[in-house]
Amino acid sequence: MRTENVKALLHRFRMVGLAEGISFLILLLIAMPLKYFFDFPQAVKIFGWVHGALFVTYVWLAFEVFGTCKKSLGWFAKSFIAAFLPMGTFYTDKELKKEEEAL
Repeated sequence: MRTENVKALLHRFRMVGLAEGISFLILLLIAMPLKYFFDFPQAVKIFGWVHGALFVTYVWLAFEVFGTCKKSLGWFAKSFIAAFLPMGTFYTDKELKKEEEAL
């Protein structure tokens, strides 16, 4: 694959990772308190769907980067686990940004 395409794939993965991380924080810090403290369950329903779609997209793109860039299985596992941790995708973003800039 050409360098420009790899760089575009890494950038797309980074942007989805940031959006997924932000949606996770919104879900945890805003939507869930709205549901449990203010009896407003629609917030979790809406942000849950958004976060779920971004999560699936993040994992799909992680798999694409894994195959295209010939990353290790450990890299894929770390990226996958990062999606379950608050702020995890922001950590992987720092590493991917360095790699993207190197291309």
